[in-house]
Amino acid sequence: MTANAWKKESVESEAKAAAAEAATVARDEVREQPKPVDTSKANVSKLEKVSKSATKDAKKTWHDFNVDVWLTPFNSIEFGPWKRERNRGKSRQFTSDMDIFAEIIENGQRTGVLGYRKELWKAASGMEKRLVMKLFSENLNWKASMDMMLGRSIQQTLAANGLPVTTFSINTSEDDYLVYLERSAHKWPLLPENFSFFLMDEGMPRFYRFRRDFINLGGDYTLIDQHGEHVGHIDGAILTIGGRWKCKVRGDHAEARLLQVMKLFTGMVSFNRQARRHVKSLAHDIRDGRIKLDIQRQEADLYMNPRRIR
Repeated sequence: MTANAWKKESVESEAKAAAAEAATVARDEVREQPKPVDTSKANVSKLEKVSKSATKDAKKTWHDFNVDVWLTPFNSIEFGPWKRERNRGKSRQFTSDMDIFAEIIENGQRTGVLGYRKELWKAASGMEKRLVMKLFSENLNWKASMDMMLGRSIQQTLAANGLPVTTFSINTSEDDYLVYLERSAHKWPLLPENFSFFLMDEGMPRFYRFRRDFINLGGDYTLIDQHGEHVGHIDGAILTIGGRWKCKVRGDHAEARLLQVMKLFTGMVSFNRQARRHVKSLAHDIRDGRIKLDIQRQEADLYMNPRRIR
């Protein structure tokens, strides 16, 4: 074979190899490209039917949980040598005055506990007395907090001519937004009270309210969405000393944030009457000039302008 022939064959061989490599790369790129979406009317109609079917199935299912209030502090969470110190080491949210008073039971297992700042509620008075509740997991990881907003509560109570309008700020670990739960000032004697709130979902609000049942023996509330549909219920047991509530949320609404709000609200029911009396008493004392006006720093921080210069 002459030198020119050998050179020509070598060039052709390299060209074929390069062409094969280019074809392989092109084939891989085509495979990696997403498949075109079928936008035909038939396919869109099929997807809508599947979506409606999934929503319909979700409406048939319910997420259940119980909130059981303990009668004594002798429980596995707090009772024992150095237990409180170890709990504080697990979570910065577990303050020195945190008192665990209830547990969350789901599918027969304890999945969380509720606590409140005992000294802040039991030992304090006036504007320093404030209900602060927290939801922890079984391992005492912080999940959500619920703070009574005295400033907002008194503002609304004075505007409602003394009718107690309690307001709570809820901070959940699942959300970038605060949730404000507020007792409605539209309350006639002997008619049930309502607590309203909303959740942000992809920039859009979803409105809910807890309405106390007309026949109410153990602290019963119905969860109603913005369309007036009953999507949850809190059923309080009658013959209990501490308190026990059976709760359920419809499957298409049973997402983490709503469940956390509902668990905290159920725990708050135990303090509801005391909270109303406290806010009503403060509003009267402020109106008559009997107490010094002051808001705790922790609450004042929740009113801060997020666009302020820091």
